[in-house]
Amino acid sequence: MRIWSLHPAYLDRQGLVACWRETLLAQAVLAGRTRGYVSHPQLERFRGASDPQGAVGQYLSVLADEADARGYRFDRTRIEHPSPVVGPLADVTDGQLLVEWSHLRRKLAERSPDELPRWASVVVPRPHPLFAVVPGPIASWERADGAS
Repeated sequence: MRIWSLHPAYLDRQGLVACWRETLLAQAVLAGRTRGYVSHPQLERFRGASDPQGAVGQYLSVLADEADARGYRFDRTRIEHPSPVVGPLADVTDGQLLVEWSHLRRKLAERSPDELPRWASVVVPRPHPLFAVVPGPIASWERADGAS
């Protein structure tokens, strides 16, 4: 499961669709509708929110907004608690953003090399609007090799 801390604008088509599907799975896990993935470490940050299902709904709403901007159609009716992001609800460390940025750049080089030059000048990527950047190391839930 890869639920990116990066702004979804950086994701290629495959990454955006995969993030949408994986976050829908996270929504089901948080709602108690599945036994799989219940201990997945990336869910920690949603569980830490005062309203975990609302937080995942906000995350999904931003993904759907990005899809709309690209002319894609994500089924918004699948978002159980849709709402716009009114401000950051959780922190993400600059170390975590950088490891994700490196991971995404490797993925783009493999599957969407035409997308990579578009982001060549980005040194410090923007976070998903749900997150506020704070100084710090890679998150405890991140896999050491950055793969997910």
